[in-house]
Amino acid sequence: MNPAKINKISVALLALGLGGALAIYLTAQPDVLDPLLGNPLGTKKYVHELRELGGRGNVLSAEFIDWFSGLWHGPRLGETVAVLTVLATLAFRFVAARPDLYAADPPPDRGPSTGGS
Repeated sequence: MNPAKINKISVALLALGLGGALAIYLTAQPDVLDPLLGNPLGTKKYVHELRELGGRGNVLSAEFIDWFSGLWHGPRLGETVAVLTVLATLAFRFVAARPDLYAADPPPDRGPSTGGS
């Protein structure tokens, strides 16, 4: 693939992905927390109970799950789509610029044909 074609496809990928990310970011409703519960990981009692039941690993796991699930809601979804768009475009450029690395190997040369069975 020639560099001009790679650049055109990259610009199209970025335009579509970042345009979609901007649309998501601008139209997304912010997350609404339950006023009675709030964020359970923000209370010392809840974190203490997590630590008592499963140790420090349980607390870290709960914090990671809370962070990761937050990436897919509200305005943060737009940010996530933007980052994934840039990563996908970079991966495309990496693969498209090196077609010889991913091409199938040619069959081995069997030498001259004898012409008979």
